[in-house]
Amino acid sequence: MKKASARHILVDSKEACESLKSQIEKGADFTQVAKEHSKCPSGKSGGSLGEFTPGQMVKEFDAVVFSAELNKVQGPVKTDFGYHLIEVTSRNDN
Repeated sequence: MKKASARHILVDSKEACESLKSQIEKGADFTQVAKEHSKCPSGKSGGSLGEFTPGQMVKEFDAVVFSAELNKVQGPVKTDFGYHLIEVTSRNDN
């Protein structure tokens, strides 16, 4: 069964999401940015969502997590919750 591990940062606007992505691409630590800015409770743990299977997250999130390049920040990804930056940290495609 497919499984993935990812971390994310959730914010209210596309502009905020793009700004945080730029900071991370310039060397800011993803974990620290998540702790400071994420609206999701996972922000307290650096945005870590642990391991999950397809269908456990909203479809827009799943689409990225189960197709994107590993260890590269993706986004902004819009869902009903807001705008996400997503980094897939591992994936098993079995």
